[in-house]
Formats: sequence, structure tokens, C-alpha cells
Amino acid sequence: MNRRDVLNGALGSLAAALPLAARAQGGPAAYPTRPVTMLVGFAPGGGTDIVARLLGAKVQDDLGQPITIENRAGASGTVAAAATARARPDGYTLLTGTVSTQAAVAPLMNPPPYDQLRDFTPILLVGTLPLVVVVRADHPARDIPSLIALARDRPGALNYGSSGVASQQHLAAELLSQTAGVRMTHIPYRGTGQTVNDLLGGALDVNIDTLATYLPHIQAGRLRALATTLPERSRALPDVPTVAESGFPGYDMSVWYMVLGPAGLPEPIVKRWEGALNRAISDPVINQRLIDTGYIPGGGTAESAAALVRRDAERLGRLIREAGIRLE
Repeated sequence: MNRRDVLNGALGSLAAALPLAARAQGGPAAYPTRPVTMLVGFAPGGGTDIVARLLGAKVQDDLGQPITIENRAGASGTVAAAATARARPDGYTLLTGTVSTQAAVAPLMNPPPYDQLRDFTPILLVGTLPLVVVVRADHPARDIPSLIALARDRPGALNYGSSGVASQQHLAAELLSQTAGVRMTHIPYRGTGQTVNDLLGGALDVNIDTLATYLPHIQAGRLRALATTLPERSRALPDVPTVAESGFPGYDMSVWYMVLGPAGLPEPIVKRWEGALNRAISDPVINQRLIDTGYIPGGGTAESAAALVRRDAERLGRLIREAGIRLE
């Protein structure tokens, strides 16, 4: 055997051994070989937590490894997002992010905790929620026009809560206030759970938050839904008009939820999650549970998810600038 034959044989053996080495070292070809942590930037019980836990339970069966949902609330969801941006791009720390954490809040912070366009790898849009304008069942406002009339008669007296400055709840209320020419007082919280309790307890007058968060209370008669925020009525509340129908045409606001990883996440891991999430969303039981909870099920590709981030970063950035919203 000449030297060329020896060299070719050695190279062939090395090429055959590379996939085995990657698996032995826990590389992308072997992924996942241990539990995955899914960070959520808000307290348990909110829309982000609900969708993360619903899909996580199904996806872990597909991946063959446990998925641990870890709530890291604070700073309008950016605490968890920043931790994800700093994580190793190995697929073991991911984020269920929202339109607020990925397209609105970070540029307002000084210094910004991350670059919302460059520091993440979008994987898949998993769901969209219309927001719903809610008051207590005994509140005098019966619809959007009567709520606006109260706000106009008592400038700044009506208050509302949100999960943080420039969160989608805050932006939805600011857009309504701007459009109607009224002023309401914003009270930011660390997460959605306490805003629900304070609205039920009477400490807040009105909230505009995710339908999944408030649907059980609406169905139980504890809260009254005045309107939903997408251009089309919600399948979960077909008898409730939209804000656009209620005298403010063109009003359009929602919350989307997306699974993301750190920048530089290897393509095989992205595709592994993209496939697993699409299969979970299309599962008949999971899909119906999403719909019953008020979500519009997501899906698609990593490329379409990245395009959505870019589009809403531009749209919401413009709203924030026009409203003069700042983080103190």
C-alpha cells in the first residue's frame, strides 16, 4: 500500500469517526442530552407562563429530555431575556419571549440589557393573543365609549396596571388613550398575577391584558369584557366587540409569544426545536387547548419569526417615541 492509499484510508476513518465524536461530546448531532431550561420573564399565571408550560409538556416528549420552566420576573420581562442573551448558544437555555421583551422594552433601558435584533436567535412564533379590555363586574363602564367618557370626565383618575413600562399592556392602553384623547394613570407591576388580584380587589379601575389571563374571570362573571384588541373578534368571546368596532377604527394590538435562543444557536438545534414546536402546536389536543384558552396558535419557520421581530421592533418603536414613553 502506497502513502496515498494510507492517507486516504486515514482520512476516511477520521470522517466516519466525526459524527461519533460529536455525539460523544454532546454536540448538535446528539442534542439534547440533558434537561433544557426555558426561561419566562414574568410571574406564573400570565400569558407567557401559560403557553410555555402548555407547549413545554408536549415538546419534552418529542425531544426526549425534561424542559424546566423557570420564571425570572422583573424589568418588563427583560431579566429573563438578558439571561438568555448571555447564555451559551448550546440549546440548553432558551426563552419564551414576548413582543414586549423582543421588540419594545430593551432600547428604553440605560444601558440596554441586550440588542433585541442581534443578541437572539428566533426559533418559532408559538402563539398570538388578543388583549381584552376588562373592568370589574360592578364597574360603571359597560363598553368602550362609556369607559372613555369616564376617563374624559376625570383626567388621570382612572388607573390601569401592566407587567411593566413599555410592555404590551402598557402600549395597548397608551394607544387607546392617544386615539381617544384621554389620560389614564399607568401603574407598572413586576408581572401579570398581581394586576389581576388588584383589579379584582378594586385597587385598579381597568386593565388591558391577554385574553388567556382574564378569560376564566370573564366566564365566571367576576370581570366584564368591554372589547378585544385585534381587528377581528375573538373566537373565545364572539359576542364582545373589538376596540375598532367600538369607535376607534384601525386600532390593532396583540401579544405574540416566541421561543428564542442566544445569538449563534447552531442551525441543527434551531431546526430540532422548530420541528418539535410545530408538531406540538399542530397536535389536535394542544391546538384546541390553545384556542380554548384564547390563543391564536402559531407555527411557521425560524425565518418568519425573525421577520416578525424586525417588523414589530420598528412599529412599536415608533409608537413609543410618539408617546414619549421613558424608563426612569
